Formats: sequence, C-alpha cells, structure tokens
Amino acid sequence: MQTESEIAIQFRHVSKRFQIQEGYTLREFVPAILKGRAWSDPFYALRDVGFTVERGDTIGIIGRNGSGKSTILKLIAGVMAPTDGDVWVSGRVSPLIELGAGFHPDLTGRENVFLNASILGMTSREIRDRFDGIVDFAELWDFIDTPVKRYSSGMYMRLGFSVAVHSDPQILLVDEVLAVGDAHFQDKCLGKMHEFQSRGVTVLVVSHAMQLIEKFCYRVLLMDNGYLVDEGAPKAVVSRYIEMVGHLPEMAV
Repeated sequence: MQTESEIAIQFRHVSKRFQIQEGYTLREFVPAILKGRAWSDPFYALRDVGFTVERGDTIGIIGRNGSGKSTILKLIAGVMAPTDGDVWVSGRVSPLIELGAGFHPDLTGRENVFLNASILGMTSREIRDRFDGIVDFAELWDFIDTPVKRYSSGMYMRLGFSVAVHSDPQILLVDEVLAVGDAHFQDKCLGKMHEFQSRGVTVLVVSHAMQLIEKFCYRVLLMDNGYLVDEGAPKAVVSRYIEMVGHLPEMAV
C-alpha cells in the first residue's frame, strides 16, 4: 500500500465542467437568466477521473484531441480547479504547457527570465545563480537584451523551455513541447527530460508522438471523451489507442 510520502499526484473522482456559449440572442438570454436557467449547455472536459502518480514516475497521457489530456495538466499546475472531486499535488510544479505564457512582449529576454522564473517560484538568488545556464541552454546570448516581441516563435519557446527546466522542479508537466525548435534543440530537450528521470523527478507527458510515449514513459493513461478508459504498460495502452483511432498519428519523435 502506498504511503502519502510516496505519492506525488492523486486525482479522486475529478470532473471538470465548462459552459459553452452558443451565441444566444439578447431575447433568448434575458428570459433564461430571469428564470434561473443556464444560458449555455455544459461541457465536461473530465468525468469522474481517478489515478495516482508515485514520486519519480514518468506518466504518458494520450488520447484524441479534446479528450481531457491538457485539462489534467492544468489542474495539476493549479491553473484551474476541478468542478467535482479532489486533486492532490505534493512538490514544486514546473508546467511546460504554454511556454513563455508569463513573458511580457515589451521586456527584454533578460528581464523576462527574471519575471518568468519568479512566477515559477524561484528566488532572486536562484535566478541569478542559474541565469547563465538558462541563456546557454536556450542559445540566446546574442538576443538576451532584445525585447521578446522581436523574437521568432522558436526563440520565444526556447527561452520559455529553458527557464522552466532550470526551476528545479519536483513535478514536470510536458504538453507537446518537445517539438520546440529545430532537431538540435529537440535533442537537447529530450536529453534534459532523461536527466530529470535519472534525478527522480516526477514527469507527466502529453503527446501524440506514440514512439516517444513508448520509449520515454513508464506508464500511460488513455483518455477518451473526458473519461480515463485505460492505464498500464505503454505498449499495451498505445496499441489500444491506435485501435481506437484506426491509425498511428504521424508525428515525429
């Protein structure tokens, strides 16, 4: 039986509901509100989902678009709260979900490193100590004092990735960001992921690259229409997913 100290993440009967605005006219909207009715239909991104992630585990989350994969990561990151159920997380979380989401376009790369790193929970001293490593990894010394609004999308994503992986995470959330940049930088990203694995960091990966999921993950969760429909060894769960969709998604490792 698992003890609490061995658990990094736990979902207990978690559901997440959103309201879908359907573009009602004012004539339809006002009577609905006055009568106390919802003015749009609910959409469930997650339905009664439950699973446990042990410390140091690497979990892949797969499924069709809209199946609830990214919603799971956002609940773990604390970006949103569940509608029902409980999400329990223990450890510093570094979300590689929307890279550079905390960047200000008018600030330089240097200024945004300090801003984004502080959002991720790093102290000023930690940021100063790791600054050179962040810029080295992103390979952006020639542009670090340039406003990021002048960065290419690849430069922007590389800097965001580098800040996140230098935040000393205990839990790393990865959502399709290993495709950042060119092949050289992708290899660096994958090498960093393997380094985290060897250090015992808990990693959750959302990806459509099934070869990556099979090679990198210890266990896989399969989502469909908001439900957790299968979990287990990567090869078996990936095979079930391929049967569901009828083909292997064409994405590079």
